[in-house]
Amino acid sequence: ILKAVSKLEFTNIVCKSFDKEFSEFEYCFLKSVNRSYKYMSLKVKLHKLPITEVKVRYALLKRLNGYKPFLYNITVNACEFLRSPNNPVTKIAVAMVKKHSNMNHTCPFDHDLIVEKLDSNYVVSLLSRLPIPTGDYAVYSTWFAYDIPRADVNIYVKIAD
Repeated sequence: ILKAVSKLEFTNIVCKSFDKEFSEFEYCFLKSVNRSYKYMSLKVKLHKLPITEVKVRYALLKRLNGYKPFLYNITVNACEFLRSPNNPVTKIAVAMVKKHSNMNHTCPFDHDLIVEKLDSNYVVSLLSRLPIPTGDYAVYSTWFAYDIPRADVNIYVKIAD
């Protein structure tokens, strides 16, 4: 029997820039405040502004003898999506980040990109109605500008009852 997500814990975040002349991570970390409050923050410094063309490829993976694909592998044109949100899975992903980020407008992006203090309790509140099996998961994302991969952000979580 599947249960709705009731407890989610960030376990790791890994950020990697492929072209430091284009962008680099000023910071990318998880912080544990106490046993029940953990958040993640990241800041990407963009060196070639403005950016008018952004795509994101993201996949949900489940840990089963290594991380294996689980449900979603989606590529979305971020500029078009922010103008006209049309993918329900991406809507949930954007809703998770929007309140904690400055990536809440359409292209062009003419500033550094920040996700600040995105906490696991907030993520659970958005996912609480979804039946996701317990286990270890990863969200792998690759960020493209002008169809060139610029960075990877991989987030690891544990879902429990």
